[in-house]
Amino acid sequence: MGKNIPQFLEQIDLFKGFVGLATGAGALYLLYKAIRTSLKCQPPLCSNSPICIARLVMERERHGRDSGEIRRLLNSLECKQDEYTRSMILHNITRCVYLLEAEASSTCTMDDINLVAEMLDDKDNSVKIQALNALKAFSGIKKFRLKIQEHCIKVLELISNIWDIELHVASLRLLNNFPLPDYVHPQLRRVMPSLMAIIQSDCILAQVPVNSNFLNLFQSSQPGSLLFEVLVFAEHLSEGRNTSHYRAIKWHYNEQSLHEALFGDESRLADRLLSLVIHPEEDVQIQACKVIVSLQCPQDLGSRPSSCRPSHSYFKAGE
Repeated sequence: MGKNIPQFLEQIDLFKGFVGLATGAGALYLLYKAIRTSLKCQPPLCSNSPICIARLVMERERHGRDSGEIRRLLNSLECKQDEYTRSMILHNITRCVYLLEAEASSTCTMDDINLVAEMLDDKDNSVKIQALNALKAFSGIKKFRLKIQEHCIKVLELISNIWDIELHVASLRLLNNFPLPDYVHPQLRRVMPSLMAIIQSDCILAQVPVNSNFLNLFQSSQPGSLLFEVLVFAEHLSEGRNTSHYRAIKWHYNEQSLHEALFGDESRLADRLLSLVIHPEEDVQIQACKVIVSLQCPQDLGSRPSSCRPSHSYFKAGE
């Protein structure tokens, strides 16, 4: 036994060496994982500059390979970040999708769309706004449109529950980018009072180009219940324009605004209303006539004229 002691001690020293080596390797591996995770969770510095993104576009055109920028940004969005960082990541995703559309189409998935849509539940409004902008950018890619439409009800809830002008603009721009599916119509009817209040509250929203798609709601192919609601909406807007306090202010509207679509000189609303006068449902017929009367008979708040004369050539033949 005494002869084996030196050999035993040598084995102990060797074992300690192996343990130390394994411990060191384990520590290095854990350090590597921590650094890798940290790098993954940080948005690429290059994405903070539009010039850098433009350079990525040129490189992609030149070499025909993906930059990986959108994927890195989406990966960083999955990590825990503060509100400002989340907002900036979403802002950069929006810019990259617009500038690297082919790359976004080929590398992004439906799970990525859901990840961005989850940000609509963020407690910070700026994050919600940037998420809406990013979804709008993705909606320009055909394969993502149906997936984004699934979140329309959530967007309508944001409009009705949160009073924030920038949030309303971002929401309406997104909804305007594609036709709303039929199952959204009941929620759309519930949100109509909020939409009416938003549009009448501030002319900033006149910059939202909602004219062409909104007029499509006045087609006879739409469900009768929805037609009735949008006609009531149009009637209330028309009556609001004729109140004394509204006419006391000189309003300025963008040529693509909802106001110009409904009441502008180039509006095609008259044609839509005349076609609805012969709609199969009586409620729609009556309401269409009410809108026509409200458009032709200016009225002050609290009083109705006994006779009506068209205030302009809104319903001339051929217009």
